[in-house]
Amino acid sequence: MDVRGQAAIVTGAASGLGAETARFLAKAGAKVAVLDLDGEAAEAVAGEVGGLGLACDVGSAEAAEAAVVRAREVHGTARVLVNCAGIAPAKRIVGRDGPMPLEDFAKVIQVNLIGSFNLLRLAAADMLAAEPLAGGERGVVISTASVAAYEGQIGQTAYAASKAGIVGLTLPAAREFAKTGIRVLGIAPGLIGTPLLLNMPQEVQDSLAAQVPFPHRFGRPSEFAGLVMHMVENVMLNGEVVRLDGAMRMQAR
Repeated sequence: MDVRGQAAIVTGAASGLGAETARFLAKAGAKVAVLDLDGEAAEAVAGEVGGLGLACDVGSAEAAEAAVVRAREVHGTARVLVNCAGIAPAKRIVGRDGPMPLEDFAKVIQVNLIGSFNLLRLAAADMLAAEPLAGGERGVVISTASVAAYEGQIGQTAYAASKAGIVGLTLPAAREFAKTGIRVLGIAPGLIGTPLLLNMPQEVQDSLAAQVPFPHRFGRPSEFAGLVMHMVENVMLNGEVVRLDGAMRMQAR
């Protein structure tokens, strides 16, 4: 798909992977709606890329519906959705204070998995109602999984389960929408140099980076965004989750 002049929605786009993806899409000529729980930060990124900044709790049906409607009013039907919103609290199933509170597990699932599905269902409904583009394509949805979906570490049960859910929904969603020209994909990043990692002590960063076979460093947000752009442009990519991890496999802890 050529994104020039097309509308796009990026969630979790006030920082990190989402913000860089918004920049790449805007640079390629897309009209980008920047969605984030932090509305002020979303507006700041939107101002940078000439887009639309919207506060949105992706786990809320009402908030997501309102954001998609507003984005459509301003930019038209989104042909690209990139789900980057997510949280990653660490907690053992049974810790020193007893069993993990059920609401802690549910919150991660609500944001990471249900939030991604929430925007998928809404964006896909809009795409289905739109006229097909050249080649019969109507749109593409890309969600952010994680290598934790495959090798979740101790203390990552909620996060790993939420990201495994994204892996699990990608193929059946792609199959459902294939006949209408909507592609569904996922990216499973490994260690990416976002502020969360880069604010760690240097010795911790070095230890983590050493786990990456090649290159021996963290991935860059620009490499994630570049893969998003390739997925958008390459119509043969569909129903797949691509690891972006330098051949790293996470250890148990």
